[in-house]
Amino acid sequence: MLKPEKFDPLRRSVGHILDIIGEGWSILIIREAFLGTRRFEEFQGRLGIARNILTARLKKLCANQILDRVPVKEGAKRHEYILTRKGKDMMPLLVALTQWGDKWVFGENNEPVIFLDRERGQPISPVQVYSARGEVLRPRDIMISAGPGATPEARERIEELDS
Repeated sequence: MLKPEKFDPLRRSVGHILDIIGEGWSILIIREAFLGTRRFEEFQGRLGIARNILTARLKKLCANQILDRVPVKEGAKRHEYILTRKGKDMMPLLVALTQWGDKWVFGENNEPVIFLDRERGQPISPVQVYSARGEVLRPRDIMISAGPGATPEARERIEELDS
């Protein structure tokens, strides 16, 4: 298991998140949950994942409050896995990963999946990063700053970037 604090001085950033969801099966499980999959057998059937791996990933996603494990009905022994608010907040990440993969792996006009606006039936816009004024930002337009939770190591790394 990755030790984010050891390898990622900007702790709680990408390294920590990857420790939670970075394993490929986890992202696919989250995608399936967004598509409405709820039961263990459905996840297993749709993904072709081994039971022991699925069990471990579901436990980790529940422990990190991305999924909730709830009884199918009052007093039932069977359970469903439902996206939490924290899990639902991953939607832009899932869309961005899909759009990136469609562009750079499959190529334009060869996308396996297209996200549509349910109300209008039109493709959604590519995921972008915007300024507070609503302007699209390019990588060169963005800088980072130490936040309130930054460690001394993170502050040092960020200062190096400004040099």
